[in-house]
This record gives sequence, C-alpha cells and structure tokens, in this order.
Amino acid sequence: MWSLSPSAKLVAFMVPFILVSVLLKVVGPRYPGRVILSDNSWLLWSFGSSKHDIIGHGAAAANRTAVMGVERMAAVLEVRKKVEEETPPSHTAPRPEAGDGGSVFNVSGPARSPTGVEVALGHESDQTNVTIEDSPVPTLNTSNPPSMSEAVVLPEKKLPPPPPLREYTILDRLEAGLRRARSAIRERKNGGSTSDPDYVPIGPIYRNANAFHRSYLEMEKQYKIFVYEEGEPPVFHNGPCNSIYAMEGNFIHMMEISTQFRTRDPEKAHVFFLPFSVAMMVRFVYVQDSYDYGPIKQTVIDYLNVVSAKYPYWNRSLGADHFMLACHDWGPETSRAVPNLYKNSIRVLCNANTSEGFNPSKDVSFPEINLLTGRIRGLIGWPSPSHRPILAFFAGGLHGPIRPILLEHWEHKNDPDMQIHKYLRRGVSYIDMMRKSKFCICPSGYEVASPRVVEAIYTGCIPVLISDHYVPPFSDVLNWKSFSVEVPVSEILNLKNILESISPRQYIRMQRRVVQIRRHFEVNSPPKRFDVFHMILHSLWLRRLNVRVHVNH
Repeated sequence: MWSLSPSAKLVAFMVPFILVSVLLKVVGPRYPGRVILSDNSWLLWSFGSSKHDIIGHGAAAANRTAVMGVERMAAVLEVRKKVEEETPPSHTAPRPEAGDGGSVFNVSGPARSPTGVEVALGHESDQTNVTIEDSPVPTLNTSNPPSMSEAVVLPEKKLPPPPPLREYTILDRLEAGLRRARSAIRERKNGGSTSDPDYVPIGPIYRNANAFHRSYLEMEKQYKIFVYEEGEPPVFHNGPCNSIYAMEGNFIHMMEISTQFRTRDPEKAHVFFLPFSVAMMVRFVYVQDSYDYGPIKQTVIDYLNVVSAKYPYWNRSLGADHFMLACHDWGPETSRAVPNLYKNSIRVLCNANTSEGFNPSKDVSFPEINLLTGRIRGLIGWPSPSHRPILAFFAGGLHGPIRPILLEHWEHKNDPDMQIHKYLRRGVSYIDMMRKSKFCICPSGYEVASPRVVEAIYTGCIPVLISDHYVPPFSDVLNWKSFSVEVPVSEILNLKNILESISPRQYIRMQRRVVQIRRHFEVNSPPKRFDVFHMILHSLWLRRLNVRVHVNH
C-alpha cells in the first residue's frame, strides 16, 4: 500500500472543508440573517458557524459534518425555490418577532403632542378646533404559526420588540366620555328636540336650541368638578352674598354643597375649582388706599404653589382644566399673578372685557347680580307692555367714560320718554321705574359689566347695552340680539331715534323673549335646572369640551 506523506494527509483532511465552503459560497443566502422554516425550533438554523464548531473532531467527524451540511443546504434550496415560486415578486411578507405568540402589533400609532394639553381656539358650537384622540392601536392576532410555504426572510437588523399594550386610565375614560358628548352635540345641531320634563329650549333666543339642550343633558349626565380644600376662610371657601359682588359668594357656596356636580375624588374630575374670592382678598389682604396689588397676587401665588405641590393636576395640564372666578373689578389683574392662570385657565369674570385680555373661547362671562338681601325676592315681576309709558330709563353714578356722555346728552332734555338721571328724586323707586319702562339703558361704568343688565331682565325691561369690548353672559348659547339692543358709544346722541325705530310688533317679540330667558339668570337656593348656577356650570362645561388633557406615555 502506498503510504501518504504528511502533506498529502493534510490535503485529504481539508478536502471536505473546501467542498463545503464552495457550496456555501455558491448557494448561500441572498440576505444575511435567519430563515424561519416552521414553528419547529429544530429547523431554525444559523449560517456562519465558526471554525471551532468543526475543527478538532478528526476526519470522520469532518466528513459527517460536510455531508450533513450538503444535505441541509439541499433542503434549504428546495424550500427557498418553493417560496419564490408561490410568492409574487412585489409581495412583502410580514415580519413577526419570534416568541410573540404569533401576534403582530402595529406600533406606528398617532404621534403625541409634546405638551400635556391642547386648547381649541374656535367657538364651541363650530367644533372646528376640538382635538379628538385617535382610535386605539389595532392588534392583528394570527392563530396559526407560519408553515413551510409561508417562510419569511428576516433582515439582518433585528427590529425592537413592540411596546406593551397601553392600559387606559381614568383620565382616558374621562376624555372618551367628552368625545362622545361632542359627537352627540354635533348630531343634535341639525336634529329634532329632546323631551325634558322641566324645560325644552326653543326659539330664536338661542343660537342653537337643540345643540344647547343636548349639551346641557350631557353635562348633567357626566360633569364632575373637584374643589380644592386647601385654604381657610374668609379669603378661601367664602365670599360676599349680599352686595354687588354677591355672585362670588353665591357660586362658591353652591359649588361646595353640590352633590350632583362636585366630586371628592380628583381622579374623576373634569375640571378643578380654585375657591378663592377676589372680593374677600380686597377686604382682608389689600392694604387700603395703597393701590398695591402685590399682597393679593402673592396670596394667589402661594395658594397655587401649595396646590401644585400637593396634587399633580395643575402641572399635568398647565392649569387648562382649572378655573377661578371673580366678580370684583380686580379679578383680571389678580389672574395675572400666575402666567398659566392668566393664559391657560378658565377665568369666570364679571369684568369680561376683551380689550383687557378676556378670551371668549376659554373664559366665561360672569353675570353681575346685585343681591342686597342675598335673594331675588321682590326683584322679579313686571306689568304688561301696555303699562310701560316710559321709552327709556337710566339712573346711576357718574363714573367711567360712557356715562358722562350719556348724561350730557339726555339728562336735562325734559323729555318724558327719556328718563335719564344721575340721581332719582327722593321717594322714587328705582325698580318701579324699570317696570314702567320699555327699554332700560345699561352703560358700562369703570368696568364693562353692569348689574343693570340682569335687573332689566328681572323686571321685563329690554336691556340696552352701551359698552365697548363687553362679552355678555352665556353668549355662546344665548342670541343677545334677539332680546336686547346694542348701541355703540358713538351713537348715544341718536339713542332715542334708534329705540323708536323698533316697531311695536318687534318690541312685543323682544319683550316676550326677555321673559323667556329670565330663568337663566335667576338665583335659587337650592339651585334649579337651567338657572344661573347651572348656566355658569354649562359655560365651564363648554370650555372643558374644547380642551383635551392627556399624559404622555
């Protein structure tokens, strides 16, 4: 027998490895990575084994390895050929991750806003700027694992595992309820009216009676308010109830005793009430005759620091789902103490002056009602239109830029139709003069709001608004032009001609509408549906519908 030299033995030993290397080079995979042939893990085979997996097992082991490699490569080629025949060239196969139970998750969901809150700038009734959260991310479940004919070639770069499914929070459910409310209101705008055992809004006094009614019912069904309990009376949780600023104390009291709208669980609240009274701050915090707002503003700053440190809700929304209220003239200036309170929060203000930063899309016009006794008893009531001999009436102090113009032109005209006075004669009743008049003049004073507007409504007298930059209460619901007269300051000289140009038929219609809207301005204890307390809540509800609050995940 021929004996082989050491070099020949080495060549004979290396031949199988060379053959395997050539085969791998010629018929190797077009894409680096893994091939999933079936759900059987033993068929998952990785290319590119290192030399240390083979060398060191002797010639027999090397030959067996080479034969197994050729047989496996033949099987791979057969499977690949079959897949290429059955798969169109343009087909892109899904790429499931191994070990995900056969599920494929679409993780390219809607992008989140970088901030925690989005505020719509349009009018609520238009619903053009309401931000509605997209649908949840869909999930595709595959009950059967891929077969041999459905082999999938994965790229070399391994995709990161999909994020876990999001768990919806209480806040998510609150926002979902608001989305349903918005949808119901939009559907009702052009639909029929809804039955109601107490009152069904109808007629031209409303911008859209059907939409308002649907919105009001949605508010009653789900609206919840959390009242912060921090702070001590008299500045907090208290307010005047028998003065021109009486609505501050009245609302604070009604809100805190409410069992329908108040919630003790802040997680279930749609909005958060900051229960401080500006009128009480002016009385107990302000240094008399100092003209220094500093102490009042510092009180608000300190209060919000306490609230934001103890609770997460102010920082979560930057104050956009919080509200303050003030009937005092200094309410707007007080809100400037905290930038986000002024810019983001809902400010319920009697001094609803757009030239001083009042924003009708997020702020609420607060009706100023002068309750000298804390009640409306004796203020409501009127004779029929035929028993109103006076065309127009006004009596009031000389302050602000508008009243001097009004008194200058009409106070001493000796015109029985135009009863314009600075002071009434002794023994003449102010309320009785309103009840005898067809039109009640309501000019602004130092600030735009005037209690005469509601006093006119209580006595069945058509209010005549003389003001610049004033937003009347509940303007997003009520059509003020249908039951009041707006006269520009520049037209005060023509005031009588403007009022006399209203025909008797039109006057009767307007006067009946004043009677109809009275229920929305009545102060009741306890509150009644559709009264002033509920209308203020509804105005807050509309502003909350225009805000989406979310927590970035």
